[in-house]
Amino acid sequence: MERLSRALYAVEEAAGFEVEERGGALQLDFEEPPGTFVISPNSSALQIWISALTTSFKLDWSEAYADFVLGTSGEPLLPLVGRLITEQTGNAVTLQ
Repeated sequence: MERLSRALYAVEEAAGFEVEERGGALQLDFEEPPGTFVISPNSSALQIWISALTTSFKLDWSEAYADFVLGTSGEPLLPLVGRLITEQTGNAVTLQ
């Protein structure tokens, strides 16, 4: 979550959203078009949950990737969040 937080803060102004940390979760608020993403750790299940674009995503820890990965697409955390932000804003966002 720390790596994701740093990556989001690095691009928030240019990408058109605001990051807020709330109780261990990250909330991304978009003005145009309006929207909110919530990214929450679930430590007991070794998962990260993302609510974005009217969909819920559950990423599981992968030893092979040493990262959290979305099982349905195989996307690691940062590329997935970058893609979701791009879909929300229409501006290409790459998180590093």
